[in-house]
Amino acid sequence: MRAFIFIFICSLFMSGCGAAESDTHSHASLVIDAHERCHMCGMMVKQYPGPKGSLHLKGGELQPKFCSTRDMFMFALQPENRRQVETLWVHDMAATDWQYPDDEHFIDATKAWYVYGSNRKAVMGVAVAPFSTLTAAEEFARQYGGAVFKYDEITLELLSAD
Repeated sequence: MRAFIFIFICSLFMSGCGAAESDTHSHASLVIDAHERCHMCGMMVKQYPGPKGSLHLKGGELQPKFCSTRDMFMFALQPENRRQVETLWVHDMAATDWQYPDDEHFIDATKAWYVYGSNRKAVMGVAVAPFSTLTAAEEFARQYGGAVFKYDEITLELLSAD
């Protein structure tokens, strides 16, 4: 019985260690290097204002970074790329500066609210501004214009309408 309890307790500790390691790895992969180039257009990611994006592709170490959330969506929504995308991350613009978004404020893109069509511009023109809460997105839209969308409502057709 003691052996069973010992093995059970050890397995709990080991599973906790693995989760912490995975979280650390995920956060480290979200850091955008000062010399990192946009996977979509090749521009220097950190040299421009507005929200940035990052994604992780299935089955690989490749974690493309993007100079704008618009570029990230234009890449991720392509039919040939869509099934390869495992996770997407965007800056929470309610928690970080528009001119210099902070890598500490990335959120899961699938859970974010977005404002599209505002007068706040990003590097690639019209911004797809992400927020962790509906309230923050609505406030941004009131202040800068644009419409509020859920993740599933961001489409290639919407982004190509300009």
